[in-house]
Amino acid sequence: MRITPALLLAGTVFAPMAQAQTDAAPEANLSDRFSLGQIVVTAPKTQGIEIDGSTLSSDAIYTFSRTALDDAVNLMPGVAAGNSGGTRNERLVFVRGFDRFQVPLSIDGIRVYLPADNRLDYGRFLTTDIAEVQVAKGYASVLDGPGGMGGAINLVTRKPTKALDIDVRGMVNFDNDTDYAGYSTSAMVGTRQDKWYAQASYARSFTDHWGLPNDFTPRNPALEDGGARDFSRTRDWRSNVKLGFTPNATDEYAISYTHQSGDKGAPLHISDTVTTPRFWDWPKWDIDSVYFLSTTALGDRATLKSRAYYNVFDSMLRSFDDRTLTTQTKGYAFDSPYRDKAWGGSLQLDFRASDADTLRIAWHYRHDKHVEFQTSFSSTGVGTTEPRQTQTEDTYSIALENELHITPALRFTLGGSYDWRDLKLAEEYGSPLGTNGAKLLYNYPRRDADTWNLQGRFDWQASEALTLHASLSSRARFPTIFERFSQRFNSAIPNPDLKAERATNAEIGGSWASGPVRVEGALFYSWVRDAIFGVPTPAYPCTASTTPPAMPTPGCALTNLTQSRNVGSGHYYGVELSVSATILPGLDAGVNYTGIKRVLDYAANPLFHPTGVPTHKGFAYLDWAPVEKLHIVPSVDLASNRWTLFTATTASQPQIYYRTGAYVNAGLRVDYALNDHVEIGVGGRNLFDDYYTLTDGFPEPGRTLFASIRARY
Repeated sequence: MRITPALLLAGTVFAPMAQAQTDAAPEANLSDRFSLGQIVVTAPKTQGIEIDGSTLSSDAIYTFSRTALDDAVNLMPGVAAGNSGGTRNERLVFVRGFDRFQVPLSIDGIRVYLPADNRLDYGRFLTTDIAEVQVAKGYASVLDGPGGMGGAINLVTRKPTKALDIDVRGMVNFDNDTDYAGYSTSAMVGTRQDKWYAQASYARSFTDHWGLPNDFTPRNPALEDGGARDFSRTRDWRSNVKLGFTPNATDEYAISYTHQSGDKGAPLHISDTVTTPRFWDWPKWDIDSVYFLSTTALGDRATLKSRAYYNVFDSMLRSFDDRTLTTQTKGYAFDSPYRDKAWGGSLQLDFRASDADTLRIAWHYRHDKHVEFQTSFSSTGVGTTEPRQTQTEDTYSIALENELHITPALRFTLGGSYDWRDLKLAEEYGSPLGTNGAKLLYNYPRRDADTWNLQGRFDWQASEALTLHASLSSRARFPTIFERFSQRFNSAIPNPDLKAERATNAEIGGSWASGPVRVEGALFYSWVRDAIFGVPTPAYPCTASTTPPAMPTPGCALTNLTQSRNVGSGHYYGVELSVSATILPGLDAGVNYTGIKRVLDYAANPLFHPTGVPTHKGFAYLDWAPVEKLHIVPSVDLASNRWTLFTATTASQPQIYYRTGAYVNAGLRVDYALNDHVEIGVGGRNLFDDYYTLTDGFPEPGRTLFASIRARY
């Protein structure tokens, strides 16, 4: 029970504070959202725990106990959480069917990007100390930078609102047998003065384990025997320090430093006896970021915004001999560190040509450097470390957007951008594919690339209660170094000429608010082309030379290989709807629904189905306050089944896709305010302990329970 002393300490420290009066009450017009770190989203912001299609508040994240990013955004319409399966043990997010490669993730508008493969694990990003999550879907402004093929996700950190601003939270978790399962905690302390502000925050989440549902029946006890899920332990923490200067009503300058650290286990497939298990562990998944953001008024009609950043990503993957994770003597045992860096920035100039016309121009630059060097082990346990391999790349974007108020109620926004990529270096170590010589350090052929983006949007304030919009956006994203060059353990052929994927996204929608009722909805359709697939190749020529040729020469043939190519096309379409209302004084309710259909194929594999996204998904809640200090919040998550790939097949067998993942999960939270500053709560998720999986062979947690405390000053 490691969290208990911390909770008792928080109660001891903040109880005297609860009897004191604040020196300066927060001003009504001040927001705890770090405005410099926001991106362009077009929907109006909700209040409290209301959930709409573009923003998710910290109150909603806290109330529904969503401590990780994938779990939090799953509350929103149009967004679905998933699981990568396999030993990478990564949590995924899909925005209207688009995956983590096609939807950029940012923190305060600064892109989080892994230069080698960008296989982000959304479960490593904590939400307990942020102000809100912004999600742009389909129409993601070109001003926010390249890569927004299907949308964009942005975490907005908090900013102090008063002279002394303190928020401390703690939660202890239990599994379905009420055994201790872990904890999460966060703390923020800040000050806001006349011309400056400062803040420090800390968040930590530890999962000792999570429990499988009690009705889980082991299929192969050697892989998983039930109860506490093997290798489900995770540990994540993040700290942030921010200092801002506000010399006047229009200008703001801030510098921020964030350190994020994580480690995780890798649960095994519960029944796969065909594939050799991979006993992997991730002892390190760390991100450091320092960034400067500013906005400066240039006279009465122009504003200059700037961002500059330096990011470092360090990770370690370790492969062991067996499930004890203690020895490394097998041929498949290794240590694989990544040492990545990125730096860059952006400038945006907004010019108000007239009261009705605003022109914005933005420029983005990013330099990515990836370094890897694997250590392989022998039967003696002695490791051999290969030379460092480096890949470096520069990415640029210039964007132009014009916002025109055709009438006071009708606004038209037109934007476009041009992106280009300059590959500087792409090294690899080994026997080049197509040769049978000694291992050596060599370079892949370098290819640069460019692409364009274009979008337009109408917004109409039809009445005081009703707003309508329509948009059309064509966006592209460049393939990663992994997609272009990875040989995937000698099973794939590099393709330096791989092109950008593209999606054309159309949407019509609106919102209506009158009295206690608010309704928001959208219809969307996306055309996808040049989608990247691994295409089987009948043969690949090779040579006995020890020097890698630019193009392999005839001599022999490698078979059963694939190559990433732009051969996929299809369309995604669907509907989103969210409704919130005050039914009675002290009784609020909300519900949202997403229906989506994805058709994506290529001729080489008629059996293929896009995986990971349910056809139907919803969330509903009630917020009942029978007395002033008590809140009872029941909720329900539901989703229909989704396509997944059966992995327990040999290379000679056809791929088997089937549908899984349907669930209806009940949740409950009860909070009681001890006074104006301290509240305690209890609750649970998946209360009926339902068994379900989002991807083949990897079930989700059963019933979880928690107790929490929150203190604010």
